[in-house]
Amino acid sequence: MSSEPPIEGLHHIGIAVRSIAESLPRWTDGFGLTLRSVDEVPQEGVRVAVLMAGTTRIELLEPLSPESPVGRFLDKRGPGIHHLAFQVGDCQRKIDALAAAGAPMLNQKPNRGAHDWLVAFVHPKYLGGVLAELVEDPHHD
Repeated sequence: MSSEPPIEGLHHIGIAVRSIAESLPRWTDGFGLTLRSVDEVPQEGVRVAVLMAGTTRIELLEPLSPESPVGRFLDKRGPGIHHLAFQVGDCQRKIDALAAAGAPMLNQKPNRGAHDWLVAFVHPKYLGGVLAELVEDPHHD
C-alpha cells in the first residue's frame, strides 16, 4: 500500500469565461445550477462564481486583467474548461509526492485560493494537456 497522500475526489471544475455577469444567467436560469457565491482572488487575478449542480461544484473564472493566467488562457484558447480541481487532505504532501514522481509543478508551495483554501497547480503537460489543481479544503463534503 502506498504512503503517498491520496486524491480524495473531484473538488470542482473550473471554466474560463470572459464575463461572469454575461455567463451566469445561462448557468443559473437556463441550466438550473445554484449560485453559491462570487468572490475575487486577487493573488490569482480572477473573479470566481461558485455554482452547485447537486453536490458538484462548478467555478466560472473571469480574469481581473488580460495578463492574468485566466486572461492569457482566454486569449489563447477562448472560453471553456480551464482546469479540474482535486481535493487533497494535505496540499504540501501531495505537491512533494507528485514532484518526486516527476510531475512538473507550477507551485512548489501551496497558495491561498478562494475561500482561503490551500491550492497548487500541476502543469498540464503531466496529464496530457489537462491543468490540474490540488485543493486542501477542510470543509469539502
